[in-house]
Amino acid sequence: MPFVNYKYKILGGLAAMALSAPLSAQQSQKLEPGTMAGRMAACTACHGEQGRAGPDGYYPRIAGKPADYLYNQLVYFRAGQRQYRPMQHLLENMSDEYLKQIAVWFSDQHPPYPDPKPSRLPAATLEHGRQLVMEGDRARGVPACVSCHGQALSGVLPAVPALLGLPHDYLSSQFGAWTNGLRKAIAPDCMADIARRLTPEDVSAVAGWLSSQPVREVAPAASLPEPMPMECGSQVHVGSRP
Repeated sequence: MPFVNYKYKILGGLAAMALSAPLSAQQSQKLEPGTMAGRMAACTACHGEQGRAGPDGYYPRIAGKPADYLYNQLVYFRAGQRQYRPMQHLLENMSDEYLKQIAVWFSDQHPPYPDPKPSRLPAATLEHGRQLVMEGDRARGVPACVSCHGQALSGVLPAVPALLGLPHDYLSSQFGAWTNGLRKAIAPDCMADIARRLTPEDVSAVAGWLSSQPVREVAPAASLPEPMPMECGSQVHVGSRP
């Protein structure tokens, strides 16, 4: 599809979404036709200005995430491996090359992170979440989150996302999507395997602890100090179509 057609497709999507996420006057001034910011208006209508996250606790921050990670997710949505009808409809006619341009644009955005909301979970539950994130559970074959997402949980290049700065409800819903097969990646799908080893109590604890932590490291790490504890297809086939 020609580049100009994407502008109309995305701006058309913006019109449909505007009632649920109106743009500020400052944003509207920046949405000039022909600019990448203008073309991304349908994305930022839900994901917030520059992709900083929506206000409802469900649409996640996409700004600053590794471009290869974002590209993979766009491909998964388009192919139906991540199931969310508005995203599938928006992306269904977009080329791989344009999806890469979208991914790079959002990866280059770095709006400030808001302060995290304090969790209402009991201290013992939050400590359980911290232990799973930082240490894992070897007896159940659950690796620590930091062993793949980096010690600062800020993500790792080229395609591992940050886990901090995401709302509790979004984190919980993604574990549910992996468990139920509504979110899939290239096999071996390591996150689906891990999610199925966790109990609902584990998921609540992990989501509660992660969502209550401040973001201290913004940039993803260049590499991990040790190999990943599990093989992940999305990391082996970075930037490729499933």
